[in-house]
Amino acid sequence: MRNNSTDTRIDYSDKHVLLIDSSGNMRATIYYMLRELGISNVKAVTINDKVIPLIAQNDFDVILLGHNASDSVTGIQILEEARFRGFIKPSAAWVCMTSDSSQEVILHAIDSQPDDLITKPFSIEELKFRLDHIMRRKQALRPVDLAIESGARYQALQICEALIDRQHPEYNHLQKVRGTLLLDLGEYEKARELFDSIYWESRDKEAGLYLCKAYCGLDDLTAAEQLLQELINDNPLLIAAYDLLAEVHEKMGDLVQARETLKEATIRAPLGIPRQMELGRVAIQTQEMDLAKGAYRRSISLGKNSCYRSAEPYLKLANLRRMEVKSSDDNAREQIEREIDGLLINARQQFSSDRNAEVRAFLIRSQLAEDLGDEKEKERFLRDAKLINRELDTPVDIGRELLVMSGEALPVLEKTAVVPDNKEVYVKQINPDMSDKANRLGIKHYLSGKVGLAIKSFGAAVDFDFNNHSAVLNLAQLFLETARNDKVRQEGRLKMVDRYLNLVERVVLAPEQKAKKILLKKYRQMPLAELPSSSLGSLLK
Repeated sequence: MRNNSTDTRIDYSDKHVLLIDSSGNMRATIYYMLRELGISNVKAVTINDKVIPLIAQNDFDVILLGHNASDSVTGIQILEEARFRGFIKPSAAWVCMTSDSSQEVILHAIDSQPDDLITKPFSIEELKFRLDHIMRRKQALRPVDLAIESGARYQALQICEALIDRQHPEYNHLQKVRGTLLLDLGEYEKARELFDSIYWESRDKEAGLYLCKAYCGLDDLTAAEQLLQELINDNPLLIAAYDLLAEVHEKMGDLVQARETLKEATIRAPLGIPRQMELGRVAIQTQEMDLAKGAYRRSISLGKNSCYRSAEPYLKLANLRRMEVKSSDDNAREQIEREIDGLLINARQQFSSDRNAEVRAFLIRSQLAEDLGDEKEKERFLRDAKLINRELDTPVDIGRELLVMSGEALPVLEKTAVVPDNKEVYVKQINPDMSDKANRLGIKHYLSGKVGLAIKSFGAAVDFDFNNHSAVLNLAQLFLETARNDKVRQEGRLKMVDRYLNLVERVVLAPEQKAKKILLKKYRQMPLAELPSSSLGSLLK
């Protein structure tokens, strides 16, 4: 299988780089390395509360993110939040630079899937080697990445299939991207066939993991379990395999094995809050209360500056302690009650805007009163919970919540609906209301000057409903405007304009949409330099 990706020389003169590191000396060192590589467009900043908005509002080609364990907010937490908020674009290269190469830190970084990890200090040769490798891949897959960023996943899949050629410099990676798109679209049998051929030919662990996801989508849990065990035996630090195996065990009804799998995963990679919370949940359902308490306390400790910080572990831990009241003597009971009060007060003070958590806190107090035999207090707290619950846009299912508080095992892992192969059926299953909301949000971002976020929102609108022609035309306009304003990315963005205009070429449009399409097609025929310098028109709602 030919691979000539190393033959392509990377020109960095047009690349925009964001360099983030809390150490001024390290920033200066890396800054001059980048200048030596021919990169003149470098923005170097320290880690602060402006970093995430900076990432969200700009289109950087490369983001170099430094992680220093002594920082109050670490680089990996920035990476984690960027992934959590959807600010990591496929077309941008993310490199995590860490001064701490311990196993737990590396595995925590991998959870957020940067393009590469590099240990500080490093040489300019090492930096160039890593960047060249990533940029060749990004360059080869740019049309696919742009389609994914705009929310047009079927189009991304079509581009992948058009590019599939064993002579393509990134053939192997392109095949895996194609497979992940098939998984995202629910085409599990096609994904299984593809990853089956990749994995058994190459034994690539990432392909093996995706193959297991395809098995899960097809409900072939036995095949998924067997392959995941094999992957873990061969790759003991492939933590994503433990996470998926725990899900498989739970779907198979083996909660004890699910708990043990998560326990092993958190021993190897203890810094991930979602994994700790999962361990706590499954530990409760298997009556391992001390294990659950440890997981929730760890989640509270880890959450200080994390995007995953929430009232959830406080409430879970308070309820766990409540479950111990009946079997405790008087002295221990008083201590437990004080701890519960402290946890619920902390949850309310730190997450005062979370009314859902407030309802659940009252339910815990109601259950505690029942445990202590105080029926009057039980009813009072239950009444308070119901009053607040009526005011919520999305009320808590109080009956289910009380069942959860009992510690009984619940079928919490719902089966994901399979998306049919037929594209027309897939489109009909999309949510038009959410599409309209995303389109309106895109207009709001555009009017606020946040073009990058506007494109992301319009892409989400198209993803929710491919028949939202207003969102399609809004995307075409924004890509045309950004092509006019950014000479570096003109070619790729003009291709996106053509793609979106083609999508509405043969459909029946409302009069306002039809006028918009005609205007955009007229502008598309003009040289970019002759386009109006301002907005090319009002966006369609």
